[in-house]
Amino acid sequence: MASSSAAAFVLLDTETTGGDDRICQLAFLEARSNEPPKLYNDLCKPPVAIDFDAMTIHHITSEMVADKPPFAKCEAASALNGLNSPRNVLIAQNARFDLEALRREGFEWRGAVIDTLRAARHLLPDLPRHSLQYMRYALGLYRSEGEIASQFGLEIKAHDAASDCVVLYLLTQYLLEKASESKKEGVFSLIDLSDKPVLLNKMRFGKYRDRSFKEILKADRSYLEWLFNSETQKADPDRDLIYTLEQALT
Repeated sequence: MASSSAAAFVLLDTETTGGDDRICQLAFLEARSNEPPKLYNDLCKPPVAIDFDAMTIHHITSEMVADKPPFAKCEAASALNGLNSPRNVLIAQNARFDLEALRREGFEWRGAVIDTLRAARHLLPDLPRHSLQYMRYALGLYRSEGEIASQFGLEIKAHDAASDCVVLYLLTQYLLEKASESKKEGVFSLIDLSDKPVLLNKMRFGKYRDRSFKEILKADRSYLEWLFNSETQKADPDRDLIYTLEQALT
């Protein structure tokens, strides 16, 4: 991991119950300049049942967490508390989800945040998708993951929090290099990009999926107007979609 004024990078992923989204697995890598990363990884017993839909994604069952401590008493949660400082940077893919899951457990991160999903959308606009698993293969990250995973005795599996942290570590390095190529300021650039609205190239869902907003505007302006009004009325709107729609409609 490239050096910066931050004391530590906390590359974090959670797996949750679905529904109320309480945490059933917390994992993170603590990475410091010129030091090998340290892995913290715990299953924890959530206060609600794990949805079957969630089980099909992360394969964590109720039996697997039945004898585990609750989040607040997990070793990983304790270590995360010890790193919760304004000097440190938390890194996550779709960070808003993980930060909200942590808030439900009573934890509020105090430092800066890098959202690799949002940073990747800015720095890699030509990729058709920016999910962690898509970028794992599209960017060739999988070729390097085994060496890091072997340090922790891990077998990389999609949607396992510890495995995803290894991929996240490699993705962050890739994005830092990409930011440097763009003559931006590495870590600080990724922090800024994480909070900056993204101008989307194509629609990501619905009947006009994979068509450009310019095409949709010509064919069906009323649809974009309807979508804009619908999105702005949501309790948790998609900032990037709203920004893109504003640009398209004006």
